[in-house]
Amino acid sequence: MKDQRLPPGQKPIKKILRWYKDHPGITDKMPKLDLRTWRLKITGEVKIPVILTWNELMKFPKTETIIDFHCVEGWSVLNCRWIGIEFRRIVETVKPNKKAKYVTFECADGYSTSLTLKELLDENAILAYKLYDRILEKELGYPLRLIIPNRYAYKNAMWLTEIRFTEKMEIGYWEKRGYSYTADVWKNDRYQR
Repeated sequence: MKDQRLPPGQKPIKKILRWYKDHPGITDKMPKLDLRTWRLKITGEVKIPVILTWNELMKFPKTETIIDFHCVEGWSVLNCRWIGIEFRRIVETVKPNKKAKYVTFECADGYSTSLTLKELLDENAILAYKLYDRILEKELGYPLRLIIPNRYAYKNAMWLTEIRFTEKMEIGYWEKRGYSYTADVWKNDRYQR
């Protein structure tokens, strides 16, 4: 009998730490980031743009959540325990303007993706820096990545360096290549139609 927690077309795998071994293209472009010089810029349609150091980011309240992780390729890892900062805390800090409808996530390797601000808030997205009480490995997005429930993994941007609030959706790396803008795992929304 199929596990009711699995979205359509997904099969469970057991170990989260094998992701990067099964995706050699990720490690080809993996950035080398140093917490002493790393910064998270939060810009765009906000009243209070900020540039946060790692130490400043760690002053935000910590949250812990269990979120299943689903890859558009058809595999899922269930019960992932992520530790990080609720995205809504960032929103409270920068105070988006009324024009801000979307959020673009820029990464140190040049990758980008965007989601609606509503999705990020409704689904309790987090900026994760730990997985199962361990600092993220480089291959899993060290030092900081987005985790949003119910979206395929390509929306869970790794190696974050900028969060930009925008009036219009900015088309990201995989979306430019035909992947879905919404990436809703429960609607099996993998590709643009």
